[in-house]
Amino acid sequence: MTEKKFASHADLEQKKVSFEKLSENAYAYTAEGDPNTGVIIGDDSVMIIDATATPVMAQDVVRHVRQITDKPIKYVTLTHYHAVRVLGASGYKQHGLQEVIASKPTYELIVERGQQDMDSEIGRFPRLFNAVESVPGLTWPSVVVDGELTLWMGDLEVKIWHPGRGHTKGDTVVWLPQQKILFSGDLVEADAACYTGDAYLADWPATLDKLAALKPEKLIPGRGPALLSPDQVQRGLAYTRDFVSTLYGSAKEAVAQGMDLAACMAHTRRAMDPKFGQVFIYEHCLPFDVTRAHDEASGIRDPRIWTAERDQQMWHALQAV
Repeated sequence: MTEKKFASHADLEQKKVSFEKLSENAYAYTAEGDPNTGVIIGDDSVMIIDATATPVMAQDVVRHVRQITDKPIKYVTLTHYHAVRVLGASGYKQHGLQEVIASKPTYELIVERGQQDMDSEIGRFPRLFNAVESVPGLTWPSVVVDGELTLWMGDLEVKIWHPGRGHTKGDTVVWLPQQKILFSGDLVEADAACYTGDAYLADWPATLDKLAALKPEKLIPGRGPALLSPDQVQRGLAYTRDFVSTLYGSAKEAVAQGMDLAACMAHTRRAMDPKFGQVFIYEHCLPFDVTRAHDEASGIRDPRIWTAERDQQMWHALQAV
């Protein structure tokens, strides 16, 4: 059996970027399964939601924003701490950046494992970390949100909310209540695998319930196309719930039967591959996903820290499965 290339090392083809207008204030920057970025344009400033992987990569977001406004990019909001979404924040400093916003649990994760995560993810995503030498170091928030924060960007109400654990312990969404537009980060995916290596799988469905209760009419997921109608939003929520529940349910079955990690991988594939094998980044995510699901099903409540060394050890151990 030929071993698959590590993580996303085979994914070197540039993706087509879409920049969609969702309302007079909201835009979605998406790229065929790459991490999405949200844009909110208020009366006197701009907010970026998730900052891309490097400052050089962030300049393409800036280029699209500058086609529609010259207002200062005052805010960057981090939906969670993963390096591929946050290390580009410094690229906005020359465009008016004043505040980097994150939840308190996200700040705690940066303190605890930010450097390890940075080293790990740079190793996983060679294409997304284009010009990685431009990254000055970890991205630290200047505003830490404990629960919920409401910003007024002129007359536009912007709610920044930590609804609960899911993709990580610090997941943060941005909600425009006047327009019923939700930027979910990786709590919701569309046509893309859920990465669950740092997840709380048992908690994730209840957090999705909180998002559904908002009744969003449009939703920008962490990966995949923008969801532009209430029906599409509901399908995105249902898809994410199905992915997470199938993964965790399979792992619980495996642990109950005394399976080790390799056997759990094979057992999980039988349930996951037919439903999700074709979606963006599936083969990259699944080994990390199964490892975390097996841990959580075995009683390891908090995700273990991924390091570049642990990534490689786990990946090669599971490739024969």
